Amino acid sequence: MGGIVAIVGRPNVGKSTFFNRLIKKREAIVDSISGVTRDRHYGKSDWNGIDFTIIDTGGYVESSDDVFQKEIDKQVNLAIEEADAIFFMVDLVDGITGMDETIAQLLRRSQKPIFLTANKGDNSKNQENMNEFYSLGYEKIYTVSAINGSGTGELLDELVKVLPKDGDNIKEELPRFAVVGRPNAGKSSFINSLIGEERYIVTDVAGTTRDSIDTNYNRFGFEFNLIDTAGIRKKSKVKEDIEFYSVMRSVRSIEYCDICLLLIDATRGFDGQVQNIFWLAHRNNKGIVILVNKWDLVEKETFSTKVFENQIREKIAPFTDVPIIFVSALNKQRIFKAIETGLSVFKNRSNRIPTRKLNDILLPIIESQPPPSFKGKFVKIKFCTQLPTGHPQFAFFCNLPQYVKDPYKRFLEKKIREKYNFNGVPIQLFFRKK
Repeated sequence: MGGIVAIVGRPNVGKSTFFNRLIKKREAIVDSISGVTRDRHYGKSDWNGIDFTIIDTGGYVESSDDVFQKEIDKQVNLAIEEADAIFFMVDLVDGITGMDETIAQLLRRSQKPIFLTANKGDNSKNQENMNEFYSLGYEKIYTVSAINGSGTGELLDELVKVLPKDGDNIKEELPRFAVVGRPNAGKSSFINSLIGEERYIVTDVAGTTRDSIDTNYNRFGFEFNLIDTAGIRKKSKVKEDIEFYSVMRSVRSIEYCDICLLLIDATRGFDGQVQNIFWLAHRNNKGIVILVNKWDLVEKETFSTKVFENQIREKIAPFTDVPIIFVSALNKQRIFKAIETGLSVFKNRSNRIPTRKLNDILLPIIESQPPPSFKGKFVKIKFCTQLPTGHPQFAFFCNLPQYVKDPYKRFLEKKIREKYNFNGVPIQLFFRKK
């Protein structure tokens, strides 16, 4: 992963519009009224093969009477603290303001790479105001248009030069297992049981673990890095500044790891927040193993395990090819099976299928069950190959890629999983014109 980038500036300079452009989605609300963004938005973006996380912050206002503003300013400061680089956005139409100068001083103290980004630069008349922004003390001003995207290429070229590259934060080329989940699900207890010592503090209080801690595990012929993370809960529940840091580091741990061991509390079930963590790992294309902890506390019947497992698979559909293991960190039940399964998923993640074999298997299936016609036009898939990436990605070359819909993509993914072992690993399919 390429790190974290925060977009900072006074209200209504176009931060959310720029954020939406970078993530290629309309996720943040955009309105001409200032102060629409009150919370942080997180999104994924990439440039020249380097992935990074974008944070959209609320507009920074000093000494405002607005009841929300103090919280917004606090979140802005926290985002600045955690980011690897910052886009400082200003408005060419309005010119420089006292608030811009205040923010510039704030950012100067951060010692982070700052990119002064002048928005609404698609108009030559607006660019006449650009020179006055040099008074903020920056050598380079990047003029962009958040609306139409002009100027973003040069900005992103410079950004990726300063972001941490893959491996900057990884000392060893070992599999990295991140133990993630809600607060108090038993993550630290699980690691303590695994390594055979009370390495991490364990209490009944949710939020005891506040940092992401690496442990090298080398036993029974297994060697990997094990990461204990802070519990991730809803942003509305995160009240303490220190917990915000913890959650950010947990999200970062998911980005940097190879396999997510998603620990859930059997007494609470697979609730909405656990699903959010699952899909966060899925979006980052990580291998996933679901561990149902505290299974010893659940009253069981004949088919309890099967029923509970089916409930989970219903909630994670359509990505149901995920191993589910019932464990007890306290009693050390099946904890080593969990690790064996994690290593198996790691191996599955690096599966490589020769192009010839892939075509020999998939093309006859595609011929017998081709994509449905769309508006009288027929899609003909001519060739497929696995891309040389760190996780399974497949490219299908056809005449009309835009007419291949999600149900058929899921059909092809199912066929790939039937023929090859990608258990616990998300698969991405791309359709290209040929």
